[in-house]
Amino acid sequence: MIGGRQRHVLSLVAVVLAVTTAAVLINRFVLQAEWWQVDQKVTDRPAGRLADLGPPPGPVALTWQLPTAVRRSGLSPYDQVAHGVVQGQVVVVSGRGLDVRDARTGAERWHYNRSDWTLLGWAATGGHLLAYFERAGHRGDRLIAGFDAVSGRLLWRAPGEAPAVTERSSLRWPAGSGVVLTTDTGRRSLRGRSAATGKRLWTTPLPRGCELPDATAHGSGGSETLSVLSLDCDRHGRVLAIDPATGRTLWSRTLRPAEPPAVTVDGDVTAVFDGDSLRAYRRDGKEIAARLGDDLCGAMCPVVLSGDRLIMVYRQGDDRAAARRMEAIEVSSGRTVWQHDVPDYAALTVSGDRLYALRPRLAENLLPAGIDIVAPADGETTTVPAPFVVGPRMDGARPWLAAAGGLLYVAVPEVGPRQSADERRDPYPAGAARLIALRGGPGGHGPDEFGGVATADWPDACGLLRKSDLAAVRTGRYRTRPERTSVGDVPLPRPVSCRYEPDDDKGQSARALTVTVEWVAGTPQAATELLAAWRATEPLARQLMDGGDEAYEFGTSGTIAVRVGRYIVAVNAYQTPGVANRLARAVAARLPAPT
Repeated sequence: MIGGRQRHVLSLVAVVLAVTTAAVLINRFVLQAEWWQVDQKVTDRPAGRLADLGPPPGPVALTWQLPTAVRRSGLSPYDQVAHGVVQGQVVVVSGRGLDVRDARTGAERWHYNRSDWTLLGWAATGGHLLAYFERAGHRGDRLIAGFDAVSGRLLWRAPGEAPAVTERSSLRWPAGSGVVLTTDTGRRSLRGRSAATGKRLWTTPLPRGCELPDATAHGSGGSETLSVLSLDCDRHGRVLAIDPATGRTLWSRTLRPAEPPAVTVDGDVTAVFDGDSLRAYRRDGKEIAARLGDDLCGAMCPVVLSGDRLIMVYRQGDDRAAARRMEAIEVSSGRTVWQHDVPDYAALTVSGDRLYALRPRLAENLLPAGIDIVAPADGETTTVPAPFVVGPRMDGARPWLAAAGGLLYVAVPEVGPRQSADERRDPYPAGAARLIALRGGPGGHGPDEFGGVATADWPDACGLLRKSDLAAVRTGRYRTRPERTSVGDVPLPRPVSCRYEPDDDKGQSARALTVTVEWVAGTPQAATELLAAWRATEPLARQLMDGGDEAYEFGTSGTIAVRVGRYIVAVNAYQTPGVANRLARAVAARLPAPT
């Protein structure tokens, strides 16, 4: 017979087993169940095919736009909004999940979100999209899911699987030839899984002493034929190139710096920046270009491939303010075809026989961003204004470009929603990314470089204030320092900015004033939209009740932006917003009346 004490022990064991079993069942069938935590929409509508073509050289106009907020997850390196063009659709990737849009109209096609899970990576190959999720607060709970890219139908799930190296700036990881690359728990081998079924097709061990980092600043994610991975190998970095279809090693390079290098792959060409040099390799591993310097790229140099032309942009000196050079290199021979100086581009893309580059500013002292449309054959460039503003860099969103179907897709960072409860607690909320689709736009009576507006329409910045205006806010006499600007080969005939400096100034630069004609748009509506885009990049913006048609105070430094009809002018009184406000009203009174 079983004694009382033994019965008590057995009862406790039974209770423990019951609780444990219940916990396992709850975790499996409730916490990880699909039925309550997945928000999914699929579609049976086909996606239109997009030609490999962007807008022609000349003015551009907005077709549609979409803002996406940055989601705070507690894993700040992965709190990003990223984009891609896949199968005639635009894919918007954020911590919340996948949001897939019609590339021509921006209309929603399908989405997949998981409650209490964060999307930390994505991949695309052929007609498939892949997503990597981790359960919030439980980094050991991992999941890779595969989808039909056009319909959004879930094809397979692989719990516990992790992607190969994820690129932090785009959240993308390598996939190609219908195969997505994953890794084991120790991150010491590569696995190739079918993007259609999730079935493991091959496994390749990494070189001895090497492992895959969780993420890198830049990595290989966009080529169908070549996957190149940055490895962390004891005291040095290493680059490993493989065929994604088979897992076969094509070539590898050991690098002197200890940190894993930054990698960009386009087609069958790889660019590697290791902190000391920028090098380019063909599919067979042959080096076709090497540019030396420890400050050539920052994080990574922009690199794109157009036919047999590899186009790279890099600094010409060790100084971060040094001029940038765009260079076209013939892949087959390594010969430089052309090169010329360029601004510090925020993003590059290529489509058909055109390269598109995003300028953070159209030109010095001008508000809009600019788009350079470059012919890869000879470097001939057309520069046009964009109907948006690229503000300061913000965590979670980076400038991005793609071109297809006659449209140019641009993503730019902006501040987060201004009216949320979170903003009242935090004046610098998590930001957002605004996706903008541009088409070729109508011309005007003036040059394309100024959006078709005649250069004669631009007022003289030094003629917008009078001595009586200055005397009303400050004592003393001022001397003017005019600044002129041009876009491409087209100059403005009058000063675009005017700095007023006190004659008796003895190093007191805080008494200086600046008036800048930021932009003259083709219509008052276009000026309104551009000012709204500027406001969206400013964490602190306050609307003023008087001054022109619209007036705003930006930041706390004394900058006032005012719009009158087609004109946008900024007045900066350097830490004295009250002075700037009074002068802005005087400027607004002298701008041409709205037409």
